[in-house]
Amino acid sequence: MTTTELDFALAAYAEDGVWTVTPLVLRGEPDLSALVSSLRRYPGETGVLGLISVDEDFFVLLRVVGGRARLLMSDVTAATEWPLARQVLDELDIPLAEDDDDQVPAGDLAIVADLGMSAMDLGALIDDVDLYPEEMLEEVAEALGFGTQFQEAIEAIG
Repeated sequence: MTTTELDFALAAYAEDGVWTVTPLVLRGEPDLSALVSSLRRYPGETGVLGLISVDEDFFVLLRVVGGRARLLMSDVTAATEWPLARQVLDELDIPLAEDDDDQVPAGDLAIVADLGMSAMDLGALIDDVDLYPEEMLEEVAEALGFGTQFQEAIEAIG
C-alpha cells in the first residue's frame, strides 16, 4: 500500500473545546507505528484522533492519549489485502480469518464513547454496508462536533 491508496489520513484534536482537523503528512507506505508516532506530536485535552480511510475499502480510527493508542478498524477482512489492516489485527492480537467474508469491526468500539458517540452507535454505523468509509468517518466527526472541520480538511486534500 502506498500513500496514493489512502483516501485520506487526518488528525483531529480539541484544545479549549475547539476542534482542529489537519491532514497527516505521511511518507512512503503508511504503517501503524508511523501513524501512531505522527499523532503523538499533536496536542489535545482528550488525546488526538487519527481518521484513516483506505481505498474506499475500510477505515482505521486511532486515539492516542499519552503513551497509549486505542484502535478500531471497520472491517477485519481488509487484513487479507492491506498491510495496514494486518498490522492493526496484529496489534489487537486477533488472528486473520482468511475464509471469513463477513464485514465486522475489530478493536475498541468505545474508542470515542466519552467524546459523544457510544459503542452501540459506532457499531451500528459500521454495520451499515451502504456507507463508504469516508461517510462513516464523517458521521463520527459530526457526532463528536467537528463535522465542518472534517469536511474542510477533506476538501483541502481534494
